[in-house]
Amino acid sequence: MPVRQLPEQVVNRIAAGEVVERPASVVKELVENAIDAGASRVDIFTDGGGRRRIGITDDGGGMTHGDLALAVDRHATSKLDDEDLLQIRTLGFRGEALPSIGAVAKLGITTRHASEPHAWSLAVEGGEKSAIMPAALSQGTRVEVSDLFYATPARLKFLKTDRTEAEAIREVVRRLAMARPDIAFTLAGEERAPVTWAAALPGAAGRLTRLGDILGADFRGSAIEVRAEREGVTVEGFAAAPSLTRANALGQYLFVNGRPVRDKLILGAVRGAYADYLPRDRHPVVALFVTTDPQEVDANVHPAKTEVRFRNAGLVRALIVHALKDGLAREGKRTAANTDGSALSAFRPSFAPSFTPRPGNWDWRASPAYPARPMPSFDGAAAQAFAEPGQAAFDVGTPTADVRFEVQPSADLLDRPLGAARTQIHETYIVSQTRDGLIVVDQHAAHERIVYERLKASLAKNGVQRQILLIPEIVEFDEATVEKLLDRAEELATFGLAIDSFGPGAVAVRETPSLLGKANAAGLLRDLAEHMAEWDEALPLERRLMHVAATMACHGSVRAGRRLKPEEMNALLREMEDTPNSGQCNHGRPTYVELKLSDIEKLFGRR
Repeated sequence: MPVRQLPEQVVNRIAAGEVVERPASVVKELVENAIDAGASRVDIFTDGGGRRRIGITDDGGGMTHGDLALAVDRHATSKLDDEDLLQIRTLGFRGEALPSIGAVAKLGITTRHASEPHAWSLAVEGGEKSAIMPAALSQGTRVEVSDLFYATPARLKFLKTDRTEAEAIREVVRRLAMARPDIAFTLAGEERAPVTWAAALPGAAGRLTRLGDILGADFRGSAIEVRAEREGVTVEGFAAAPSLTRANALGQYLFVNGRPVRDKLILGAVRGAYADYLPRDRHPVVALFVTTDPQEVDANVHPAKTEVRFRNAGLVRALIVHALKDGLAREGKRTAANTDGSALSAFRPSFAPSFTPRPGNWDWRASPAYPARPMPSFDGAAAQAFAEPGQAAFDVGTPTADVRFEVQPSADLLDRPLGAARTQIHETYIVSQTRDGLIVVDQHAAHERIVYERLKASLAKNGVQRQILLIPEIVEFDEATVEKLLDRAEELATFGLAIDSFGPGAVAVRETPSLLGKANAAGLLRDLAEHMAEWDEALPLERRLMHVAATMACHGSVRAGRRLKPEEMNALLREMEDTPNSGQCNHGRPTYVELKLSDIEKLFGRR
């Protein structure tokens, strides 16, 4: 078959397949154009999940007559300075969105620039442009897209239900709204009630307000501010305390220079930072914003612009891990029991007295059970005589728990964050009293975290001890994997794993971390190689070492069922106050539950 030039319409439809995958892709491109145009408000309306209609209205700068004529041509853009792809400071830059949409749908654009006497409108249908006509619009741009994929019917078969497509649109708008809290967004459509996110004040407070509006009050209540900066790279945002988790990683929102992205490097860094705080099947909720010089990041990786590449990926990962760990350590006293009210809601009366209303104006004093007679009055001596036998009734039998009330604690202990130990129940839980409530501590979980943090500090100070293999173990890989492992040899050595090259297709393991004992060096190295191929990091080795340290801490800490003396209980509370991350044990479970006195009074109807 001879080589021939494809028609322009076919070329446009092929290109559109890369940019316009579904209605959510159209919304993303058009809202990004509105943001780049300097809009302070963006209104989005969809019908039929975006299949029948998409309308985007903004109050941005608009376009002149000449700009509008060029805007629907392929690779026509106003967003690149000197054709330099290393200086991308806008969300869009390829000039493909509008022509791609016009190639597969019916596109209408109405826009007005401040320098024009009136607005102009243009229509594109199946790639064919109409003449530019005068129109009415006070400011900005309005884009209407209808009958999406009518020009490519095969693509329609791959769309999901209207509700599913509408949810995908909602997720796109949510991410863009998180990235720009200074812009007001309204999302409406036949599939949903209108949602409006008002513009927030600048700064961290305004950003948290917008994140709370989108992610919910739970996130706002447990959010921890994080920030780190080095060598021109800034990482900031908010991370939820370990008490707020999800079953998947969809609650992790990542932004690079204001662009929502899904980057494996950042996701891996988040997972590593939370490794000591969460159970293995739970994922954190974070919203992180990375800001760097445009020359240090490549946004021209994929047509959807959701992937980026960093020039110094190691620096970005280290900053993210540092920012998250620093924030979590700073707020390490938070636990699930302290933030979401689950402890309070668990307290319910074990029984409720029954009450049967009587008909009419029934008077209890006329009942035979209550014979009419004067009520007795008691003086102090009589009251004491009745009180002593009544108290004795409560002293019959043995208690179900080891309850030992101490003398009244000193005022300084009551003012401490974890209060003064008053008793131990079931030889497992310490009950302490604070100035305004009480705290129940799981002694084993709390001591486990204390021992674990000591082991980590010792490893960081003295390094990982190595054991030299009598006979080096040779592990075979393909050449590309060997090169990756050897490139990270210095990093692996800091974790106690010493490797050398053994020819083009093999690696010699000469030393392994002594903490791992008799380790399967070949299996360990293969796990590392597989993880590096996916995440470009050596996290599994660090995790193995931390897992060993966690196991040692678990076996070396105070066990449940051990009776503690009052001074031991208070010493444990003081150590918890001085230990970072003491709100959770090594497995992500809370170490203590706190109940405020006001909450307890509500349980008993005292307020």
